[in-house]
Amino acid sequence: MADEIRGVLFDIDDTLFDYTSSERTGLLGHLAAEGLLESFPSPEEAVALWRGIMEEEYTRFLRGELSFEEQRMVRVRRFLGRAIPDQEAWFGRYSALVTKAWAAFPDAAPVLEALAPHFKLGVVSNSSLQHQRTKLTTLGLLDHFGEAIVCSHEYGRAKPHPEIFLAGCELLGLPPGQVAYVGDKYDVDALGARAAGLRAFWLDRVGGSAVQEEGVTVIGSLEELVAALSPGRSTGDRAG
Repeated sequence: MADEIRGVLFDIDDTLFDYTSSERTGLLGHLAAEGLLESFPSPEEAVALWRGIMEEEYTRFLRGELSFEEQRMVRVRRFLGRAIPDQEAWFGRYSALVTKAWAAFPDAAPVLEALAPHFKLGVVSNSSLQHQRTKLTTLGLLDHFGEAIVCSHEYGRAKPHPEIFLAGCELLGLPPGQVAYVGDKYDVDALGARAAGLRAFWLDRVGGSAVQEEGVTVIGSLEELVAALSPGRSTGDRAG
C-alpha cells in the first residue's frame, strides 16, 4: 500500500506563477520601448529567440558554468547579436517590465489555501532563493511555505537530481514516500520527483498529453491536485 501523502512540494514558474505570459509581456513591452521591436521578423519570433537563448544559458547556470547574473548578461549579448555598454541596465529595464506583469495562476492561491490545513507545503525550484522569495512575496504566496523553500543556486544541485527533491522532503520533515511533487516540466519535475521516490504530479495546463508513464499522475489544473490528494479519491494516472 502506498504511503499516505502528508506533504506537497511545488515548482514555481509556470506551476504557481504564469512565467511564460509575464516574460512575453515584459519582453515585447521592452523591445517596443527601446525601439527594437521592428528589428525582428515578428513579435512571436522575437519571443521565441529570447526564450530559446534563455533555456540554453539558464541550463549553463544550473550546471554551475555561469552565475545567475552572468547568464543574464550572456542572454542580452546573444539576443542583440552584440555587446552593449549598458547590458546590466538593459536587462534591468526588461526585468522591471516582467516584474510588473507578474501574476499567479488563478488556481494557485485557492489551492494552497485548501491544502494548507491538511498538508505541509514547500517549494523546490531551479533558481536562486532571493529571486524566488521575492517573487512569492509579490504574488502573495510566500506565507504558505515559510522557510520550506530549497533552490538550486544555494543548494548546489538542480532538478532533476534526486538530492534536491530529498532536501525539500527534509525541510518538511517527511520521507519522500509521503510527499507529492507538482511541476510543469515533465522530464525535470515529474520524472525527477519520481526517481527520488516522491509521488509525481505533472501539471499539463495545455492538455492533450499522451504521456502514460507509470508513477506519474497528469493533471490539467491545480484543482485536480486537490481532488487527487483528497481522502478516498483515486490518485491514478489521468492519462492512463
